[in-house]
Amino acid sequence: MRTADESPDRGTDGGPTGLQSFAVLLRRMNSEFNRITHEFAQAQGLHPTDMQALVAVLDADRGEGGPAMTPGRLREQLDLTSGAVTACLDRLERAGHIRRVRDSGDRRVVHLHYAAPAKRVARDFFQPLAAGTEAARQQFDEDELLVVVRFLHAMNDELGRLRRTGPRP
Repeated sequence: MRTADESPDRGTDGGPTGLQSFAVLLRRMNSEFNRITHEFAQAQGLHPTDMQALVAVLDADRGEGGPAMTPGRLREQLDLTSGAVTACLDRLERAGHIRRVRDSGDRRVVHLHYAAPAKRVARDFFQPLAAGTEAARQQFDEDELLVVVRFLHAMNDELGRLRRTGPRP
């Protein structure tokens, strides 16, 4: 196995692990995720921004996004104005997708939660995607999956850095 030191142009050779191959595969996967998400949004009468908000609330509910989701955190995460977040949350609440819950210790703080009935609707819709993901996972052993997870964490860290600093020229 070659190391990065043995191949100074590693990642740019266009081979199966090259940068171009990764870019194409990541774009294809992202495009498919976007298509499925768009279908769910259309079926639910939601705007694409509403879907981004729902995903952020869901991840926070699962402990994946750090502390509980609040309108302020959502505004920062989605890079929206306060008014746009309020409009989005109003639409999601009216449609039964989220609940706003005041913090018991500080009534000024509002926590956002994915409503249980809406979670069931989403789970049913995305079940084929979950089954496909599991079928793909089953093709790899635990060590291989750990490498994939490490790559995905590193990729998300880089995307987060780009969000904070902007793309380099």
